[in-house]
Amino acid sequence: MAEEGRSLLYKLKPITSRLPAVTRPEKSVHFRQKMGWVVLIIILYFVMTNVFLYGLDQAQTVDMFASLRVILAGAQGSLMHLGIGPIVTGSIIMQLFVGAKIIKLDLSKDEDKSIYQGTQKLLVIVMIIVESVPQVFGFLTPSGSLVGSVGLGGARSIIIVQLFIGSYLVFMMDEVVSKWGIGSGISLFIAAGVAQQIFVGTFNWMPANPGSPMPSGTIPKTIYYLSHNSAVEMAGGGYEGLLLANPNPMIALVGTIVIFLIVAYVESMRIELPLAHATVRGARGRYPIRLIYASNIPVILMSAVLANVSMFSLLFWQNPSWPIVGQNWMIGAYPSIEQADILGISRTTPLSGIAYYLSSVMGVGDWLLPLMNPDSYGYLMRGHAYWQVLTHVVTYSSVMIIGSILFAKFWIETTNMGPEAVAKQIETSGMQIPGFRRTPRTFKRVLERYIPAVTVISGAAVGSLAAGADMIGTVGNASGTGVLLAVGIMIQFYEAIARERIEEMPRLIRKVVKG
Repeated sequence: MAEEGRSLLYKLKPITSRLPAVTRPEKSVHFRQKMGWVVLIIILYFVMTNVFLYGLDQAQTVDMFASLRVILAGAQGSLMHLGIGPIVTGSIIMQLFVGAKIIKLDLSKDEDKSIYQGTQKLLVIVMIIVESVPQVFGFLTPSGSLVGSVGLGGARSIIIVQLFIGSYLVFMMDEVVSKWGIGSGISLFIAAGVAQQIFVGTFNWMPANPGSPMPSGTIPKTIYYLSHNSAVEMAGGGYEGLLLANPNPMIALVGTIVIFLIVAYVESMRIELPLAHATVRGARGRYPIRLIYASNIPVILMSAVLANVSMFSLLFWQNPSWPIVGQNWMIGAYPSIEQADILGISRTTPLSGIAYYLSSVMGVGDWLLPLMNPDSYGYLMRGHAYWQVLTHVVTYSSVMIIGSILFAKFWIETTNMGPEAVAKQIETSGMQIPGFRRTPRTFKRVLERYIPAVTVISGAAVGSLAAGADMIGTVGNASGTGVLLAVGIMIQFYEAIARERIEEMPRLIRKVVKG
């Protein structure tokens, strides 16, 4: 802390105040304008996912974010290659430091909140560079023509600049949505990417392999199987290929639908505290405490952490000359090109070490099928023993649940959703809890009975749903976590639209609608 009792981050104000920012609207924005901004930003997002990096050798590019690509809302080799990774990572660091009181800022004060947001923006810029440089030096290979023109160093610099521009544009687009649109840009990017993957995985009629006529989408694949195979052929292995075989087996489509229904049901569960106005008789309201109180943010933050673990472990493996960490199998061992072809996996799939046990479980083929029928599906274990496969499942699930609980607690404290902050909000709104004295301390005591417990349950619930969904599998390689996030995001977006529409109604009608 500085001598005036202020955080040392105030010394960064001359820098953070000069960073590009999206200004807030001076007056209320009409609902149609907000929806217009949302649609425009989503279109721009899809355009950026199809603008490929200039001077990149696509054939030599290694997508180390392959298993987390949809969650990070990016597209391999495009301006959106890093996706929302730097933004989420910067948010994680700031939340950890503020939540642990290492950075002492009172986010209920406008000045401290402004410093927090400015520092987070500066940290996002740092994280863009931190994530861009390892990507270019380890996974994104410049094309021979560009290297011949400007040299290897110049080619890498050009790609880094493009990654920086794309990632910072994503950050600015998120600000446009949050200030001029509805909801969060980051959340909408995730939902848009997941929706695209599910749609393609379900309806794609293009062949999965160039030499095979069988479509890759679940529904066209089902039609192909039923129309090109007799009953005897279906009984002799056709049903197994239809239901279980990649790509996009029927069990993945069923799993996606089940996940959708479970998340929609859990999102509707809540505790509602009755409120009454202290001075206006008959004016009543409710403060809802959702079961998913911390929303899906903890899973997004955990996914970003695991993505960084994967990125750095792969970088260490590809640089054997680095002391201690270079090709250290305990950190993470990865297959060679020949091994990847034989095992039928990506070069970014870890085979051992910490990276293996923290990697996502991608459907029943990763664990259940080889354990139930080792004769037919033993090759899916990739040389691992049964105890290693089970340890992988247990470790990944435990880390997702425990990590989501921790991030849920930090998120609640840093977003004014804790008992003390909510108590102040209720008191300043003129409302009170019937049967209790109208003081913030009393409100806080009542809320402490619910919010801390619900926060832990919320983190554990989203972590469990994400891990369980990944274990079931989904169509389009959207990942169970991606589907979980997309469903939650769309429900919240629908509710935000409903609130916006109610607020624009005339006062009398609004009162009737709100009850």
